[in-house]
Amino acid sequence: MTIGAPLCPQAKKMMLLGAGELGKEVIIEAQRLGVETIAVDRYPNAPAMQVAHRSYVVDMLDANALKELVYAERPDIIVPEIEAIATSALVELEQEGYRVAPTAKATQLTMDREGIRRLAAEDLGLPTARYAFANSLEELHAAVAEIGVPCVIKPIMSSSGKGQSVCRELADVERCWTYAMDGARAKSARVIVESFVSFESEITLLTVRSVSGTVFCPPIGHVQQDGDYVESWQPHPMSAHQLEQAQEIARAVTDALGGYGLYGVELFLTADGVVFSEVSPRPHDTGLVTLVSQDLSEFALHVRAVLGYPVHHVQLMTPGASAVIKATQLCTNYAFHGVEEALQQPHTQVRLFGKAEARPGRRVGVCVSGAEQVEQARARAKAAAQSITISYS
Repeated sequence: MTIGAPLCPQAKKMMLLGAGELGKEVIIEAQRLGVETIAVDRYPNAPAMQVAHRSYVVDMLDANALKELVYAERPDIIVPEIEAIATSALVELEQEGYRVAPTAKATQLTMDREGIRRLAAEDLGLPTARYAFANSLEELHAAVAEIGVPCVIKPIMSSSGKGQSVCRELADVERCWTYAMDGARAKSARVIVESFVSFESEITLLTVRSVSGTVFCPPIGHVQQDGDYVESWQPHPMSAHQLEQAQEIARAVTDALGGYGLYGVELFLTADGVVFSEVSPRPHDTGLVTLVSQDLSEFALHVRAVLGYPVHHVQLMTPGASAVIKATQLCTNYAFHGVEEALQQPHTQVRLFGKAEARPGRRVGVCVSGAEQVEQARARAKAAAQSITISYS
């Protein structure tokens, strides 16, 4: 493979659809390998836009606008980074000869909870929670009655836990419907109802498909609040049998989706075995811990794989942990304090994402720490994150 220098006629161009904090790390890793980068999002000054060679503000749910931009830039690789994309346009672009990483099919299926759940449960026969779908409040009442309470209700298209809630009794159904509609992307009025899985823990198994085959990162444990991750650590303790089950499920799902790239496979560890939850065809937010724990972060692995380079092995350099920094107010003029205190923690890094707007509950930074033991790393990361405060003006 030939990589021309960025901004020259032989440059290899990567267009990133979605320019958040994860995309920012992808852009940086791509540039380290000499790739010319283009960041696209629905709002200006998104984190990845601040480091890309060029950036555009486009409604990526507008299929025509998205295709026009691709035709103008003619990227070698299109890398989706968020859910709110007109995936039908990606399918058409792939049919026209453009490369979508990992594949347009993977992007289309995984950005729609219905598509990936039917693939996993019905086509592949993998263990999942019981589920049903609803297109209206009336249908949701029927679906909850069928699945039973407690159950989990989610929009079929959303991110970072938006619109996800637990329905604990029938009286909660209308509230859950309203919450799902408020959190849905692409203005979809369809939700999935899942039986409540009693799990011992939940993990992310980062799975890399490359020209050299499939490799797995050590499992990542995490804690979620309101469906959004707040803390993660690596490695998560698992028995050899659990790890084998998890890898079999991850391999089956990612083989079915195909292409080259990193997948974030979410799994529940239960008393009865490993249960599939969801999969993302791109770096996963819980994988921010790999910035400190692995020889190659999830972002570096993703870029290597989508470029067609081999990925033979992933080395855990140290047990690690991440803890997020969240905003509490709506503000476009905010400031961080206490970074120096956070960096008093040994083997700790701080990432402030540079988001143009703070909102209550929005992730605006993360602390990652390494240590000899996972619990020590978790304590360091949480202490560092708690040292950082935000002022709003």
